[in-house]
Amino acid sequence: MSLLETLGKVCVLGFGKTGVSVCKYLLQQPESRVSSVTLVGGADATVGEKIQELADSGVQIQYGSDQVEGTFDLTIASPGIPDTSELFLSAKAASKQIMGEPEFAYQESPSQWIGITGTNGKTTTTSLTTSILQYAGLDASAVGNIGLTITDQLADRKPESWFVAELSSFQLATTQKLHPHVAMLLNITPDHLEWHGSLEAYAAAKEKIFANLDTNDLAIVSDLDEFCHDVSSRLEARGITVCHLAQTDPGTQNAAFIRDGALVVRLSGKEMELVAADALHIRGVHNALNALAAAACGLYLGIDIVSIRHALLDFMPLEHRIEPVNTVNGVLYVNDSKATNTDSVEKSLTSFPGKDVILLLGGHDKGTELDEFAQKVSATCAYAICFGEAGPRFAEALRHVSGGHAEVVEEPHMHEAFDRAVKLARPGSVVLLSPACSSFDEFTGMAQRGRVFKQLVADLAQKESGR
Repeated sequence: MSLLETLGKVCVLGFGKTGVSVCKYLLQQPESRVSSVTLVGGADATVGEKIQELADSGVQIQYGSDQVEGTFDLTIASPGIPDTSELFLSAKAASKQIMGEPEFAYQESPSQWIGITGTNGKTTTTSLTTSILQYAGLDASAVGNIGLTITDQLADRKPESWFVAELSSFQLATTQKLHPHVAMLLNITPDHLEWHGSLEAYAAAKEKIFANLDTNDLAIVSDLDEFCHDVSSRLEARGITVCHLAQTDPGTQNAAFIRDGALVVRLSGKEMELVAADALHIRGVHNALNALAAAACGLYLGIDIVSIRHALLDFMPLEHRIEPVNTVNGVLYVNDSKATNTDSVEKSLTSFPGKDVILLLGGHDKGTELDEFAQKVSATCAYAICFGEAGPRFAEALRHVSGGHAEVVEEPHMHEAFDRAVKLARPGSVVLLSPACSSFDEFTGMAQRGRVFKQLVADLAQKESGR
């Protein structure tokens, strides 16, 4: 049952996938509910085939300016449009109310939501949580930032189904009534600061996932950083049940942690041991914590422990997330192209204890502070091969580390970095693409970067097999 009975004149911001999905959904609504749809692209937008199809279907199209023309009952904004931008502020001034696409989807279908956010680990945890629900026979869909626009799923959603929503800071920034039954905050480390303006604003956007929780809901919050600690304190002051996500037992009534190598969840004082952390197919302490968050959610929803164990043990690494590609001449090649910030790389490096790691590092420079990161890379890796636009700055930071042992190499592009890694690798080495940067200096996105890396590995394997 929608919280928005009549939508009236609707403006949609953004010519991308989200904007197109929202327009298609609105066109399916009766005229008594939606009187008009206007899609606004902004100053730099161009009209492609999908936008033209919407225009042919009756959507009014505006582009070439960041000033929105007309007045509207509702504006729905795509997540990539900052709420401080000229386009967003112009639409806000022209509208009775404005919200992001996830908020709109929630208000259209507000029952049975699970919300998951954090700087890193969102996609893996969303996929794991969805898998746990499905193992138990529940109808569950992974939606949101994971790739499926939530609005696309509304028309076919069944009343008993669950939405497991991966929510980015962009998507959460404009939420108002969003109220998941279980909400997770996995971590907060510096990212997207150019969009939010400050780390504090970024953290505040993440915290909005808990804004409407009540005493019937569960918050799952990491104990691993100060921002999350503060969020837990504020939630508990409101009387919200908080399950503390930690590497060791935090001693709270509700907790998910690792003890003697096993994943353990405690809810309302009742303790349940799940599986051994090293039995998971996904590597690293951070992925054990992702599994714990998903399991805690499942247990809170009443899912049986056997289904949860099976789901955890069967779950395979996702593409571009510490994804083992192949072993060639005794060298393991791993695609972690999704690691687009330094914190994600640091977590990935915990996945290969005792191994000689050759790290491929670089891409489009986010301008992140590198001193602490360089110390950890230099202490962990045998080689750091720096490439792309950010390569020189990363190499300089690594060369200034005292006491580290990683040898620093520079190459212009990822292909040359890969070739150098092949020459340096020895049996038992791990060649890890974990770039700590976005990919837009050389690729269309992290997915293309990861697939190019995998093709390079495939070509190498084929070459070596022919010898």
